Amino acid sequence: MNIEIKKSNKLIPYKFAIKILEKRVNDIKSGKKNELLWILEHPLTYTAGVRYKNNEILDKKIRLIKTKRGGKITLHNPGQKIIYFAIDLSKRKRDVRRFVKIVEKSIIEFLNMYGVKSNSDRKNVGIWVRNKKIAAIGIRISRWVAYHGCSINISNDLDAYKKIIPCGLSNKDVTSLKLENKRIYNINKNLQKVFSKNFNEI
Repeated sequence: MNIEIKKSNKLIPYKFAIKILEKRVNDIKSGKKNELLWILEHPLTYTAGVRYKNNEILDKKIRLIKTKRGGKITLHNPGQKIIYFAIDLSKRKRDVRRFVKIVEKSIIEFLNMYGVKSNSDRKNVGIWVRNKKIAAIGIRISRWVAYHGCSINISNDLDAYKKIIPCGLSNKDVTSLKLENKRIYNINKNLQKVFSKNFNEI
């Protein structure tokens, strides 16, 4: 499959990124453009998936952006890598659960490159390191195009999570690659490598 790769070095506002992503989804449906893998970072942003609840907002002063993705409330901020994608499952196996597992596998393989062992959890969506969440996943399907994506904590300020109950899990902590392994290098290169490989093998 011919997947376009985009890597943004500057912070990309959340709403602007989603507008581009949703346009790409429509272009894929109509056959105008190729699939997309986009690696970027957002400025400080709190987003809510379709299943969020108001009591998961601990600081009522924060600005919350409601989205169409699955999941609950999460945080994006500088130092956290966002991997957005728009992948046409109609050209592959139409198996959403299998696709989610491939996204999980990609994150686990990426972290393993830095000597960080992680795992998925059947009950709690995302990727975990010793019961601490390091990556969140939120996917939406539109006419078999899977889009939105995942976020991985690399070197971001984790204190910002204290203003919400991230992903609705009040009894879970968060961590980052920097906390687990201080040697951070070739992040974008390795993200592109692992996600491209796994998406092209679907």
